[in-house]
Amino acid sequence: MKKLIIVLLLLMLVGPPAGLVSVAALINPAARSCTAGSLIVGRIPDSLTAKTRSGNSVTLNTQQLTHAATITTIGSLTAGVGHPGVVIALMAALTESSLRMLANPTAYSESASYPNDGDGHDHDSLGLFQMRPASGWGTVAELMDPAYQARAFYGGVGGPNAGSPRGLLDIPDWQQLDPGQAAQAVEVSAYPDRYQDFQPVAEAILAALTSNGSTASGGAATRVPETARVVFPLPDGSFTNTDSFGWRTDPVTGARAFHAGSDLAAPAGTPILAVADGRVVFAGPRGTYGGLIVLEHTVGGQTVASYYAHMYDAGIHVSVGDSVAAGQHIGDVGSAGKSTGPHLHLEIHPGGQDAPAVNALDWLTEHGAAGVGGSDINIAGCRPERIP
Repeated sequence: MKKLIIVLLLLMLVGPPAGLVSVAALINPAARSCTAGSLIVGRIPDSLTAKTRSGNSVTLNTQQLTHAATITTIGSLTAGVGHPGVVIALMAALTESSLRMLANPTAYSESASYPNDGDGHDHDSLGLFQMRPASGWGTVAELMDPAYQARAFYGGVGGPNAGSPRGLLDIPDWQQLDPGQAAQAVEVSAYPDRYQDFQPVAEAILAALTSNGSTASGGAATRVPETARVVFPLPDGSFTNTDSFGWRTDPVTGARAFHAGSDLAAPAGTPILAVADGRVVFAGPRGTYGGLIVLEHTVGGQTVASYYAHMYDAGIHVSVGDSVAAGQHIGDVGSAGKSTGPHLHLEIHPGGQDAPAVNALDWLTEHGAAGVGGSDINIAGCRPERIP
C-alpha cells in the first residue's frame, strides 16, 4: 500500500490533474496509464541533430527516431514512468545501441532473421538496450522486438520479467537518482558514467517527438505509434459469440440489413478491453450504438479504428485524447442504444474510421490476438443466453 501511495503522489507531480490514474488501473496488471499527457508522440522527424553534454554532435535518422517513439509510447502507457523515466530509457538506448535494433549473429545466428538495423558483438547482447538472454531478459525472439525491450527496461508490476532482472520501476527510489545513475542501475554496465553524456540528446528527442502531439481536449490528429500487441476485447470465459459480421435479419426491425460488427454477449458490467495500444478519438453516446468508444491504432504500419458499442454512460472509462494500452479496461458491457441484451458490439475498420469494417473476429485471429484472463478483474464466469 505504501508503494501505491508513492506512485500516486509521483503521478500527481509529473502529470496534469486530468491525467491521474485510477487506483484500480494501478492494481490491475492488465491496465496501464490511460493518459500520456506531454508524452503523446506526434510526427516523427526525418532526422534530428543534438549535442551531448560533452559537446559531441549526434544525428539520428527516421529509423532511430521511430525506435525512440516506441520507447516513449510504451513509457506513456506504463503507470509511474512519466517524462523522467522516458528520458532515462532514451539515455540508455542511445548509449547502448545508438537507438538501433542490433542483431548478434555471432552469439545467436537466428537474431539476424528478425528486423534489425545492423549487428552488434557485445557478448550475447541484443537490441536497443543490449539485453542478454543469458541474464534472463528474454528469449532471442522477444529481445528482437523493440516494444518488448522497452517494456522490459521499464519493468514494474506489468513488466515481462517480474523484477528479475530489474527494470527501472523495480529500482527503489529511482526518481531520486541522477538519470545516468538510474540508467546504470538497470543496465549494470562496466562503464557507468557513459549515460549522463546523452541526457541532452534524450531531452531533445523527446521534445521533438512530442511537440506536435494532440491534447486531451482534442487537438489535431497525429500519428499513433505502432501497437505492442493485439488482444481480445473481453476477458477469457466471460462471453458468448452471438451474432456475426455480414448480412442478417435485424433482430429489432426484422428487415434484412448488413451487420458491421461482431456481437459478444456478456454480463452487464463485464470489463471491455482495448484490442491494441492506441488513442481515444470518440467516447460518448452515438445514436443506435448507445455508449460508444472509438480507438485509433497503428497495426502493421496501417491505421486501424476499433469501435466498442452499447455501453451505458457510466460504463465509459476513457476520454477523447487518452492513450490506452492493449488489454486496458476502457469500459463496461451494457445494453444501451439499439440492443436486445447486454453485449459488446465490436467493429474493426482497417484504414481508419472512414474505411469499411471487416469481420472483427477474423481480424483478431489474423493478428494473433491474445486472451486476457479475468481473474484479476473479478469477472463472473457465467455465460448469458444468446441475444436474438
